Amino acid sequence: MEQLLEYDKDLFLFLNNLGSESWDTMWLIITEKLSSIPLYALLLYLIFRHYGWKVAVITMVVVAAMITCTDQLANLFKNGFQRLRPCHLETLGEYARVIAVRCGRYGYFSAHAASSMALAVFIGRLLKPHYKYIIPLLLLWALVIGYSRIYLGVHYPLDVLTGFVIGAILGCLFYRLLKYILSITN
Repeated sequence: MEQLLEYDKDLFLFLNNLGSESWDTMWLIITEKLSSIPLYALLLYLIFRHYGWKVAVITMVVVAAMITCTDQLANLFKNGFQRLRPCHLETLGEYARVIAVRCGRYGYFSAHAASSMALAVFIGRLLKPHYKYIIPLLLLWALVIGYSRIYLGVHYPLDVLTGFVIGAILGCLFYRLLKYILSITN
């Protein structure tokens, strides 16, 4: 396990140091949850357009439950594993670029990565019948969000990867829940 964490730290330093000051503001904007509101509004409009108000409202409720689940599960893991974020390790201080304005204490696993991946999988599956490339585009968006967490110095790659896996699983489970709810409400 120690070797895996050492590889994770080395990969973090490599990926984190790909950055430069000229790109820092962009990555701060990307990682900000409010920056995705235009994307959320567009996705909600597309759901409404293809499925109507009833499905759009039910989808919003299920998505809210899914995001709450990813956030709470991430908090449970963070408090359970208590792995310090890279921005809190003095040994990385001279080697890592910490750009984030805020940095929580524990980081395993990334709630940003989990939530963005869950949403990408969930909405991607819902809209795939209408938009051929929606899943790859949403997955790319989730990957960019995940990388932003490494770039800013607040998560290790393993934190992000675990968030992606858990988010994908939850996205699939909540999509099935939505399909079940829709089948019993028709």
